[in-house]
Order: sequence, then C-alpha cells, then structure tokens
Amino acid sequence: MDKPLKKKSSMMTEGDTRAPNRAMLRAVGFKDADFEKPIVGIASLWSEITPCNMHIHELSKKAKAGIISAGGFGQTFGTITVSDGISMGHEGMKYSLVSREVIADSIEVVSGAQRFDGVVAIGGCDKNMPGSLIAMARLNIPAVFVYGGTIMPGKVEGKDVDIVSIFEAVGSYSSGKISKEQFKNIECSACPGAGSCGGMYTANTMASAIEAMGMSLPGSSSNNAESPEKAQDCLKAGEAVVNLIKKQILPRDIITKKAFENAIALVMALGGSTNAVLHLMAIAHAAKVKLTLEDFNRISKKVPHLADLKPSGKFVMNDLNHVGGVPGVLKMLLAEGLIYGDAMTVTGKTLAENLKACKELVPDQKVVSHFDSPLHKTGPLVVLHGNLAPEGAVAKISGLKKTSITGPAKVYNSEEETLTAILGGKIKPGDVIVIRYEGPKGGPGMREMLAVTSAVIGKGLGDSIGLITDGRFSGGTHGLVVGHVAPEAQAGGPIGVIKSGDLITIDAEKQELKVHLTSKELAARLKKFKAPALKYKSGVLYKFAKTVSSASIGAVTDIL
Repeated sequence: MDKPLKKKSSMMTEGDTRAPNRAMLRAVGFKDADFEKPIVGIASLWSEITPCNMHIHELSKKAKAGIISAGGFGQTFGTITVSDGISMGHEGMKYSLVSREVIADSIEVVSGAQRFDGVVAIGGCDKNMPGSLIAMARLNIPAVFVYGGTIMPGKVEGKDVDIVSIFEAVGSYSSGKISKEQFKNIECSACPGAGSCGGMYTANTMASAIEAMGMSLPGSSSNNAESPEKAQDCLKAGEAVVNLIKKQILPRDIITKKAFENAIALVMALGGSTNAVLHLMAIAHAAKVKLTLEDFNRISKKVPHLADLKPSGKFVMNDLNHVGGVPGVLKMLLAEGLIYGDAMTVTGKTLAENLKACKELVPDQKVVSHFDSPLHKTGPLVVLHGNLAPEGAVAKISGLKKTSITGPAKVYNSEEETLTAILGGKIKPGDVIVIRYEGPKGGPGMREMLAVTSAVIGKGLGDSIGLITDGRFSGGTHGLVVGHVAPEAQAGGPIGVIKSGDLITIDAEKQELKVHLTSKELAARLKKFKAPALKYKSGVLYKFAKTVSSASIGAVTDIL
C-alpha cells in the first residue's frame, strides 16, 4: 500500500511479515491507529553534565506533543553531548570536536535503523548544533532543529558576567588584579541556570546560523533557555516537521548554497565564532554543497559587523533577544540585499515570507548598529593564507585595536606548555605565540584554546601579542589570534617546522600569515621533518586521528 507520509517507516510497520516489528512497537506505546501515522524521531541531547543541556528533556516532551497534535507519532531517543566549558583547558577538550561526529553518527544510526519519516533534534552545547545538522543533511528526511536556548547572564557588583568572565578572571587573579573574594564571586555567579554560554560564542553563533539557513523556526535561536517561548519553539517544531513530511520538503532542499551564504552573512553581522567556519564547512560536506574558505572572505568584504556582542562587545544574546532577536537582524540584512530572501525554510515558506511576520529591531536600541555606523565596515571573520598556512587559517578581528603584528615566535607543542609559559611571565609584548600539535590529528581533536587566550587577556597582553595554532578557539576568544592553521603540524604543515625566534607576520587586513624564511630554507626544514607518533594507540581518539580530514574542509571523518 502506498503511504506517502510513511516513506521510510512503512517498511517497518506494514504487512504480515512485519508483525514482530509491530509487536515490539506496541510495547513502547503504539496502538493500531499509530501504525498509520508518520513516525518522527526526537533526538534529545539532554544531559545533566552541563547547564547547556540540563533542561532539554522537558523540551523534548513539548516537541513530541507537537508531533502528535499534527498527526504524527513521536519517539524520543538520546544522544551525547560534551561540555566544552567544563572540558576546556585540559585533556578532556580533545573529545569535544569528536563529539560532533559521534552526535552526527548516532542520530544517523538511530534514524536510519528505525526508519523514521522525519526527525527533530534539540541541542544546547557547541557541537550539538553542527552534529545534528550533519546528520540531517546525511539522512535527508524532513527535519527541524531546535536550539535549547541561551543562558541568562549572572551579576557581580552590578555587572553582567558569564563563563568567559571567569576564564579571564584566572589571568587577572594570577596577576593580582582582583582579590580572592572577587575571583570566587565571579566563579559562583557566572552560570546562574540552564542554557548555553550567553555571548555570541559558538553555541549562539551556530544556532543563529542554522536559523539563517532555514533549518530552525524564526526567532528560535535567540529565545532564552528557560522562557515560555522556548517551550513553544519545541511544540511548533513538532508541528513543523509533520508539515514538512506532508510536503516532502527535505533538508537538502533547504541547505543550499544560498542557505550557507545567508548563514555566513548573519555570522559576520553578529560577530560570530571562528568555529562557524569549521562547522559550516562540515555541514556543507554532508549536504553535498560546494562551499570554500574563499566564500567566507568574499561575504566578509560586503557584510559589516553590526552587533556589539561578547566576547569583543558589551552585550549577550539575551540583550539581542530583547531588541528583536535574530529575525530583526535578518530583516536588516534582507532590506540591504545581503541575504537571499527566496531560500526555502522549515516553515515551508521562504525566508522573506517568514520575515514579513517578524518585527523590526527596536528603535534606538544599542545592541545592533545601523549600516551607516557599523562596528566595522567588513565582517570580523577572516581567512588567511601564506607560507605558514597554504590551505588557510581563520582569524577574528572584531574589537581589535590593531589587526597585524610581526614578531618573534615563541613555540610550544601543547596547550598546557603554553598556559604555563603565560602564567609564568615568559610571554612579552611583541611576541607571536605558536601552539602546534593541537590540530585534528595531532591533538587529536583540535582543542579550543580558551584557557590560553583568556590568560593572555587576564595578563593584559591582549593588544600586544599574536597567537597562531593548528587547534581551535572558543567562541569566547578575542585578541589577535589565528586558528585552524592548515595543514596542521602532525600532517607535515609548515607550522611544524617553526623555531622559537623565527619572525612571523599576522596581517588580517592583507589576509596573510607568513614566516620570514626563504622558500629554500622552509623547504629544507620541511624535507627533514618527521611527524611524531600519534598520541593515542586505540579508542575513539585514535579512530578520529586516523580518519579526520584537514580543518580546511571541516575536520570531517567520512572522506577517504
């Protein structure tokens, strides 16, 4: 029997030979009438290990209610998360990027095995968003993503604080700039409840990008984690996915080149995380869309930085939400012709059609600048090339007093070595820190360097040094820092042969990253180079190191 709403699940529920399958489904709540309905998987990234995800179990119930009310049958299943903030600064961060792949793989595995007709994913911490979108692009069944929402800011001495405040306080306390009591007060106030880190860090960046791509509902990326609006986001997502099943609008109908360009434009306007480059490249690979690093530079040149959001600015996502949220910014970009209004979305309508129903940004608000007075006339994310990064590297220039430096290299082979050097006073103004063997293979796992960069800020060196690494940066990082240097040291990239004292230039305006060596000298060093043995010999980190691609194509694990 042809059942257009059950394109996948009918092979599991139809006919006499599927009686055993139905028997097991009856045990988990199916009745006779439910076998006629489309079956939707609800990927819940609930976890007690992080405030980003600790409320998602209740949100998944709302999504299920929405699916049922729209005529579907919802089945909730769990997948993992890693807390980037808690794993930051130690060996645990090696597992963070790996978690993106595990999330994607697990959603694909469960949805494929259970023959779901559609899927809703609800995520919070940084890797939840790209992991879910990678799975949706691979599966290509009707799908909606719901962001668990942003955390509210804490308060210390009348000022807003967040997770980056306490990371930076480590450097301030070690320098004697704040007291032990102040230090403890920031620690105890930084995370007052549920939700993902509050600034325009990676979680909020990727949630906003996904809304711009059309894979989540309008306004859902800026609603607070513990608000009534967030519960409604989930209810409506359940209804929306059944509508997508009826219309057979698939993720790859939505996740097009136009969708990626819309996402990049929004990230530039908001001053988003450098991780957006890595994750959007990975999602594009899964969606079979040709996206290149040069697309980021091209869009950066025409889209100004407008939103004064942390880490380089004053405000957090909650403030943006109060003045009109992501839809308000998208309306501005659409009016200026900087995004494609004809791109399809999960509402079954185009982006322009969705935005007609959304409000403009509040007049005279301070969070988002007008186009005639931007924070910076171009976007803050810049892809650099040069003899140190033949495949590219990524910098974020928002809030910087200077965007170039030439100075002697201080070379370290791990994040831990570097942090010890910074806190020990070994880094001086004018230095260029080099952190290597922290790439996708060499780390493995391409750790974020928030502990290092926060210590630099806390020591008062943020405007006077440069830093390059084949690892990554947290969305909370700011300063003249360059990550994703490719090829990485473990893969024989030039960063692996730099010596302390070599002169290095970082020039974001010229989009250049180079070491002042002759091509002959650099070639001679590379010829002698021999990569060290992988740091792990078994387990998930070994598998990741053996299969992961270059950061320049998203650090994905399914390319031969």
